[in-house]
Amino acid sequence: MIIQYYISALAFVLFAVCIAGRTAMLRRKGVKAIVFGATDKTDFFLVPPVLLIVYSVFANAFALPMWRPLSTPFWMSSAPGWIGLVLCFAAVVGIAASLVSFGDSFRVGIDEKKPDRLVTGGMFAISRNPIYVCFDAFFLGQFLVHRNILTAVFIVVFARLIHRQILREEEFLKPHYGAEYEAYCLRTRRYL
Repeated sequence: MIIQYYISALAFVLFAVCIAGRTAMLRRKGVKAIVFGATDKTDFFLVPPVLLIVYSVFANAFALPMWRPLSTPFWMSSAPGWIGLVLCFAAVVGIAASLVSFGDSFRVGIDEKKPDRLVTGGMFAISRNPIYVCFDAFFLGQFLVHRNILTAVFIVVFARLIHRQILREEEFLKPHYGAEYEAYCLRTRRYL
């Protein structure tokens, strides 16, 4: 199972590279893609659990110190871990495809100052929130690999916070894009 831990850490690196890479590409074009917390400081409640889960994944992979009750696996079978890794890598591919579909409109957070065009093609023709769907799939995959109380609690908290963010974004998008957004909502589901 240690090989699964190494591979899940690699998936985390690829996940971060996708987001950081796209952000850097946009910065070179003069687009500020990271606006996280600009409209609501409670966005930062997401940071500690994310840092904790990142540490947990790397602690399992590289034998870093971790309180044993948090990292003890619920079960010993490795089969769910392989399914989890497939989910993680499928999610990374989905994130990359979503970032391509997003083009220059990609933002982390709600950009009230310089929102771009409404994106409805590519991955956004399948889901109004493909990146968030991929985030949830990625962390579900991490749970299947690490299968402990820490990852279990994290996926529940993270999914709840992501849903909250989606609702906040929808409240911004409705008046900003008007009828175009309403039509998009009628033909494309929020998740899948």
